[in-house]
Amino acid sequence: MLDFGFSEILLTSAIALVVLGPERLPKVARQVGTWVGRARVMARQLTEQLEREVNADELMKQRTKAATPPSTPASTPTAADPTAATNYPDPLPPTPMTPAPVPPPPVPRTPHPNSPAAMHAATPPAPPTSPPAATSDKPANE
Repeated sequence: MLDFGFSEILLTSAIALVVLGPERLPKVARQVGTWVGRARVMARQLTEQLEREVNADELMKQRTKAATPPSTPASTPTAADPTAATNYPDPLPPTPMTPAPVPPPPVPRTPHPNSPAAMHAATPPAPPTSPPAATSDKPANE
């Protein structure tokens, strides 16, 4: 994959020391180390998951191959022997017939008290307004 010799690592370290300085170099090296560690863990998990998928696929193929009865010319039923068709074993066990579960009725949803729909629905009617007071032509401060 990536092959680094001692001279390449030494040259890269010297350039990093000059560019980053002695204060920031340990922090950057630590961050790079954690990123590389995370990448390795993710690659290992991906590899394991792919292997599990391949193994599960092969297992399913083996089960389907074992579940199908081998057909031989001597064991095939003929029209002269009507009972021969009932002597075959069923490759899959019978499943009990159960009715499908009925979903519960939907629960009525109420809007959140602070939602605009709830605020507009819950606004009390406006109080009746009193008729305006009679105004006179005289100013109020006289």
